[in-house]
Amino acid sequence: MTGPFEVGPSPWIGPPLTEDMVRRAEETLGVRLPRSYVELMYRQNGGVLKNSCYPTSFRTSWAADHFGVDVIMGIGYEEGVDAQSANLISEWDYPKVGVVLGVTPAAGPDTVMLDYSESGPGGEPAVVYVDEDKVPRRIADSFGEFMNGLVSCEAYEDDDEDQ
Repeated sequence: MTGPFEVGPSPWIGPPLTEDMVRRAEETLGVRLPRSYVELMYRQNGGVLKNSCYPTSFRTSWAADHFGVDVIMGIGYEEGVDAQSANLISEWDYPKVGVVLGVTPAAGPDTVMLDYSESGPGGEPAVVYVDEDKVPRRIADSFGEFMNGLVSCEAYEDDDEDQ
């Protein structure tokens, strides 16, 4: 079984994850990171996604039925969630619902976040898409569900040409 990330060097891949890095990140962020996310980061600490489109039941700034997400940020390095999330929330005026997790092709006006607004900081966060309107829209009940929902963008190539 192959992992969800592209193979090869990338500035989005952090150093091998340690328990201390996870602990420090959770302290910095003020939340418990989802175990499924942490387990994936132990396999590879962030990276560029192979399947980088996520289907939606609502229109996005990308398309009528999906959006793109290129990168899942890792933990404990310059491009990690603990170093970048608060800055991105401030810079782009994202809702203060949790942690910025994904980098979209536009790299700013929209994003993917872990949403702790219902679960609280120690619970299992939902995953939300935040579009240019800054409204968080739930796309998955968990990080694992989000990762399982990613599809190849080739599925949408014909649709994109029609728009």
